[in-house]
Amino acid sequence: MPQNSENKAASPDGDRIAKVLARAGVASRRQAEILIVEGRITVNGKRIDSPALNVTPSDRITVDGKPLREPEPARLWLYHKPLGLVTTTRDDEGRPTVFDNLPEGLPRVMSVGRLDLNSEGLLLLTNDGTLKRKLELPSTGWLRKYRVRVNGAPTDDMLAPLRDGVMVEGENFQPMIVSIDRQQGANAWLTIGIREGRNREVRRALSHVGLSVNRLIRISYGPFQLGTLAKGAVEEVKARVLREQLGQSADSATEAEVAKPPRKNKPRPHVARTDARRKDGPSDAAHTKAGPAKTARGKPALRSRPPRKP
Repeated sequence: MPQNSENKAASPDGDRIAKVLARAGVASRRQAEILIVEGRITVNGKRIDSPALNVTPSDRITVDGKPLREPEPARLWLYHKPLGLVTTTRDDEGRPTVFDNLPEGLPRVMSVGRLDLNSEGLLLLTNDGTLKRKLELPSTGWLRKYRVRVNGAPTDDMLAPLRDGVMVEGENFQPMIVSIDRQQGANAWLTIGIREGRNREVRRALSHVGLSVNRLIRISYGPFQLGTLAKGAVEEVKARVLREQLGQSADSATEAEVAKPPRKNKPRPHVARTDARRKDGPSDAAHTKAGPAKTARGKPALRSRPPRKP
């Protein structure tokens, strides 16, 4: 197995074989465990059948008879998830998934957290399991912001319990940042910020105070913004930007460094400001008219985000 910076950070007793396989981009940890049980992995020439094994950089690992390749550098992409896709690699009900609809040219990626079937907006994707777990931890302190349309006429008094923290179905929800943007006929637009990301947290919390959500758009995840990214499109975060946001290389960033507040970047004149960033709620048209650029095969285009000037 090739030497690399992550290997140097490995524990004296090594790392679990499934973790090493996942870090090398072979499969997710769960899928790697399946490969092991199927007898497709060898360590030092011996076929293994249990994932309960630690390996070190000096061990020789093969997958289907081929040497394990060196782990890829940690990378991160922004993806504008459309409605109607589930955030899972496969769905028992046969519904279309996020991973079935990604643009061509991406390596095997995992989602950082999830957005449910009826939610849309920013979803982070990464090829690195360690980075995925770091960004999902509440201890990162990163705020996840949503624009939410609810049926009714909410008041500050109605939303006050959410700002204090509520218990919903036996779960303690941490205090949320909630503001009323505007009333639009029978509906109102809210901006909500959370730091935990529990299952359907925003919908469940608003239902708890008597409000029904009929549209939910994630507009940011920590320092990363949805901005003008078209539905179904993907932009890669430049390595330099990723390093700046994590404090050092993504492979070895500590949780405390991940939690650093984002640096303020100078505005880029050539990027149009969208409704998702305005104080008033976004109109439906702002999120439905734009469509992603297409490749020759009809899939959304994959584009790279230019580096931002500090």
